[in-house]
Order: sequence, then C-alpha cells, then structure tokens
Amino acid sequence: MPNYNGGKYLKASINSVINQSHTNWELIIVDDCSTDESVSIISDNSKKDERIQLHVLNKNSGTPGSPRNKGLDKAQGEFIAFLDSDDVWHPQ
Repeated sequence: MPNYNGGKYLKASINSVINQSHTNWELIIVDDCSTDESVSIISDNSKKDERIQLHVLNKNSGTPGSPRNKGLDKAQGEFIAFLDSDDVWHPQ
C-alpha cells in the first residue's frame, strides 16, 4: 500500500485488511514522507499485528509508483493484491 498523507483513510483501509476472511496475508505499507499522522497510525497498527509492515522512504518520490515498487520488493507472498490508502476491501 503506497501512502502519502492518507491519515484520514488509513484506519478504515488497514481494518478492511485485518477483517478479511482469509487470514494468511501481509500488509506492506510504504509511506512517501507523509507530513500528517500517517506514520503514527501505521506504526501503531504494526505493533498490534505483526503481519503489518511499515517502510518509510527517505525522500518523497512524488508518485505512488515508487512506494508501490518498494512494497513489491518487500513482498514475501505468492500472490499480490494492490490496495491504496484510501481504499477498503470487502471481507471476502
């Protein structure tokens, strides 16, 4: 999940992944140097659930492509599903 200043949507987006009927997942969130409360929200969630990973870029890329590619590099799973920080998934 690429993120830049998506703090007002992140809780709902993260919770939609946590509440999936499928439980074998990893959520990789790559923050693109947000200036809002995003990193704190992601960090709090990653402390509660080890399947959630936070990675913060050193420099703002200005595009969701760079954080998305960094997330792909970190992925360990067999399947990839894309989710933006303002999206939610249905439970199934």
